[in-house]
Amino acid sequence: MRPSWDEYFLEITELIKTRSTCLRRQVGALIVKDKRILATGYNGAPSGCRHCLDIGCIRQELNVPSGQRHELCRGIHAEQNAIVQAAYSGTSVKGGTLYVTNQPCVLCAKMAINAGITKIVYKGDYPDRLAMELLEEAGVEVINIKNF
Repeated sequence: MRPSWDEYFLEITELIKTRSTCLRRQVGALIVKDKRILATGYNGAPSGCRHCLDIGCIRQELNVPSGQRHELCRGIHAEQNAIVQAAYSGTSVKGGTLYVTNQPCVLCAKMAINAGITKIVYKGDYPDRLAMELLEEAGVEVINIKNF
């Protein structure tokens, strides 16, 4: 059976996340507009920096719960990476859809809002109620495909 567009793009995020270098959670994201992929991103250290796979995870060492103390992480989130990669190549994501393997955190939600993302489709949960409140307030359509 042929997948819907949302299912199709979410399946691609599963492949993207395999490039992640995070020891705690692999996340993949892509931004689409008019059924065309504009940018992709996965979570990991910034370009030119050592990966957690190589040197360990400070958040894991400090036993920091998921969804807390983002500033202690060496990595950039998949959604942030996708938005930055689009900007790096001069591609506007205004009016685009963000597909991501997990619900965005508040930092990613704020970036998506200011980048002009109008729809977010995700499947995995993440413990961040403020992110969802901000997305709703900003009028971003959010779809959770749980049984993907």
